[in-house]
Amino acid sequence: MRTTITLNDRLLERLKKRAAESGTSVSGLIERAVRLLLQASASQRRDRFDLVTFGEGGQFTTLNIDKTAALLEADDVERFARQR
Repeated sequence: MRTTITLNDRLLERLKKRAAESGTSVSGLIERAVRLLLQASASQRRDRFDLVTFGEGGQFTTLNIDKTAALLEADDVERFARQR
């Protein structure tokens, strides 16, 4: 399929130089770049996962998870208590 794109003059010159060095056309180079971009995008998609939980309801912690300072303090107490 044929299409028209607009490129910055400096970018086009760099593309022409790279295409010549690679022994390909500017169109071929752009097509390859787009394929690589699309392939990378597809591989970056995260697979869906199921969160595994145990038990039936209830509270996981007595800490108020809305209080960041309390969470950080509890983490520090746990971490540094193990080092002693």
